[in-house]
Amino acid sequence: MSSIQFFGLGFNFFEMVDVTIPPVVIFALGGLVVAAMIWHYLKRGRFRSAAVKFSDVRIVSRAAHSHRRAWRTILPILRIAAVILFVVALARPRSGTEVREVTSKGVDIMLALDVSSSMQAEDFKPHNRLYVAKEELKKFVAKRINDRIGLVVFARYSFTQCPLTVDYDVLLRYVDQVDFGVIEDGTAIGMALANAVNRLRESDAKSKIIVLLTDGENNAGEIDPLTAANLATAFDIKIYTIGAGRPGNAMFPVDDPLFGKRYVYQPTRINEASLQEIAKITGGKYFRARSEQELNEIYSIIDSMEKTEIEVSASVQYKELFHYFTLAGLMLLAVEVVLGNSVFRKLP
Repeated sequence: MSSIQFFGLGFNFFEMVDVTIPPVVIFALGGLVVAAMIWHYLKRGRFRSAAVKFSDVRIVSRAAHSHRRAWRTILPILRIAAVILFVVALARPRSGTEVREVTSKGVDIMLALDVSSSMQAEDFKPHNRLYVAKEELKKFVAKRINDRIGLVVFARYSFTQCPLTVDYDVLLRYVDQVDFGVIEDGTAIGMALANAVNRLRESDAKSKIIVLLTDGENNAGEIDPLTAANLATAFDIKIYTIGAGRPGNAMFPVDDPLFGKRYVYQPTRINEASLQEIAKITGGKYFRARSEQELNEIYSIIDSMEKTEIEVSASVQYKELFHYFTLAGLMLLAVEVVLGNSVFRKLP
């Protein structure tokens, strides 16, 4: 951001005492000088057309023209304008450009998202659980600043959909690509956590967190969820767990080869005790999302709990401008001298 500021005149007496005349004082004294000049010229009639009394004006009828006499008023105006420019130059104008340096202590975040078939349940009407989870993840990412965020998806197996990155556009494209059927069905929560821990273990970020969303219980994979939680603790990684789905039965779409798509009711099985223990071991927190609104609120709470520390240092780079005003004032004085001794030269 650029701006013009005035710094006044500084004097150093005997390299011991520094005295600075503030710009307001310079402008006040300059204003008095300009006012005195205007009063002087008005008193002497310099702003009026020059007039000489003759008994017979026919003597000078061809010697001068009225428009030239009228234009002589420009000479004192040029001189006053030059003085004003000199006053501005004495006030030492500078053009300042503010330079901001932003340094941040970011948070590294791995998002672990369940893509098992149970996420097709449509208890987050009018959409299924996975669709709502993806939309809320994108909102969560949009709120972050200077954090590295990655994505792990899991069903029977787990893999990294997107490594840690600050390119959120790329991350959001990977979130959009998440869908059912890419991984064999199942729920390997422990493997998903271990995969996320592996992505974060060498991070030197101020804070390292995993946000796990699932609607089931661990039934696949070689690593138990609590073992993965202890592993996360060893690397100082905090885990927030989210259980998605309404309690009781939920509608699941089924593709029937005879009757087409139909819905069946199946119970929601979330091992809340396990998810609570995972969060407790790592210093995180467990949440239950029974609706789209609750899931939105949960991600907002996590966002507020894991803030990035941003430090902003500002400096101003100045460019001196006084020489421009000084040069302009000298040019006006030169024009006044040239015109006063040529075009508007007075009779002796």
